[in-house]
Amino acid sequence: MGVPSRRSAIFLISAMLAVSASGAAYAQQPDQADGADPINVYGTPPADLAGLPKGPAIEGIISARNSGKMQVTGADETKTVIVLSEGTEIRGRGGFLGLKRDALSQKSLLNGLPVTVETVQWGDGLIASRIRLRNTDLQTAAMIRNGTAQGFAEQSAATEALRGRVGDIDQYNVKRTTNVYFDTGRWQLSAQAESEICATAREADGTNNALLLVVGYTDSVGDEDYNQVLSEKRAARVVNYLQQHCRWAPYRMLTPTGMAEADPQADNESDEGRAQNRRVSVNILVSKAVDGLQTAQNSPSNW
Repeated sequence: MGVPSRRSAIFLISAMLAVSASGAAYAQQPDQADGADPINVYGTPPADLAGLPKGPAIEGIISARNSGKMQVTGADETKTVIVLSEGTEIRGRGGFLGLKRDALSQKSLLNGLPVTVETVQWGDGLIASRIRLRNTDLQTAAMIRNGTAQGFAEQSAATEALRGRVGDIDQYNVKRTTNVYFDTGRWQLSAQAESEICATAREADGTNNALLLVVGYTDSVGDEDYNQVLSEKRAARVVNYLQQHCRWAPYRMLTPTGMAEADPQADNESDEGRAQNRRVSVNILVSKAVDGLQTAQNSPSNW
């Protein structure tokens, strides 16, 4: 553990600016995403999809969800409305090597969930014949939805303010940064990393009104696109461990982000330097306004 440098704090500005708006939208889990195109479907979709012409495969994030249909937004921001029927098969993938397949209900299709959808054509529209997703993605989406709904009702006004949009890192004091490290091209956690992550969660839990910000990084090996995905996978793995094993509440966490090769801790020209750059930073943040009030309350003049 260590207190971050001014340089690291500057890089956190871009991380938090990038995720603040998306984090708020994702955590709310509305039935209809703000600004989403209306979903209008006429007629009753057939339960038997056999014989219907095959449609395109759609991959993306569920960005709107109403009874009987959903909207999926792809990486290129293309929005596709897809009808659900009794014949739609929904499968979650997980377990060892991803070989386990679980049959799921339409209630599992939460906003913000990454999905791959096989479709058939129905009139001028599409019906989902099969929807595939990862069980770990579903668990995270469900925890964020349930945690937000339950957690915000219990939060004080000060903590509510902390979960508002973050405009500048200068609004926060970074109380502590813990870095956990990874092997080349990997995002699996070591036993030491797991221990350090939970120790950080315990420290944050003992800090009034603390939030966690998780940021993933890579060394300079590999191309930019690969490293971006790798840094996001590392950050996601730490977030999952924080929530599932360290019992850190989702509503006390800012949306994680991957920063790829940005903000290296050491020179990427050596093996030792690259090893230091393959990391995820877990940052304990407290609003300066709230932190200042706590400091004043604890000062000798107030005893």
